Amino acid sequence: MPQGQPSVVPDDGLTTRQRRNRPLVVVHTGVGKGKSTAAFGLALRAWNQGWPIGVFQFVKSAKWKVGEENALRVLGASGEGGSVDWHKMGEGWSWVQRDAQMDNEEKAREGWEQVKRDLAAQTYRLYVLDEFAYPMHWGWVDTDEVIDVLRDRPGTQHVVITGRNAPEKLVGFADLVTDMSKVKHPMDAGQKGQRGIEW
Repeated sequence: MPQGQPSVVPDDGLTTRQRRNRPLVVVHTGVGKGKSTAAFGLALRAWNQGWPIGVFQFVKSAKWKVGEENALRVLGASGEGGSVDWHKMGEGWSWVQRDAQMDNEEKAREGWEQVKRDLAAQTYRLYVLDEFAYPMHWGWVDTDEVIDVLRDRPGTQHVVITGRNAPEKLVGFADLVTDMSKVKHPMDAGQKGQRGIEW
């Protein structure tokens, strides 16, 4: 395993092991492709470690078949790694089409309430809150409340939040933030999404 050297060692009273194993809040944001894909890659690592995983999809349609969902459900049921629960909260791509905004707002709030219950109960070791940056950006879910809940979560629960326009307060609070920038995308040349690449 690579041995990284931190640029700063905080004066927090923790041992190196305690600091190394503390739970993280991870944010994948930006306009580029790969935010959810990277989060599901972390879920694969968590599954391999035997961690229980909870995926909460905000915004993406409950009818939309996501390749990662099928793969992680099969892995979760295999009995070889961690368990996987998949929760779909949204009714569609409301950042493109906002006709069903009220339904989406309500479902986003219900989804967040479920995440809060699961965090309090320490249901999972890894939470993937896919596209959760949108409900905060649109004001459907209060960013300050999210930060307070994540700051006070018990145990060793890691949380990954994906989506464009992650609020600045969340970015400032998170332990690990990646901003996916777009250099080039096939859609720029008129090519639509394809199987095995987008889903």
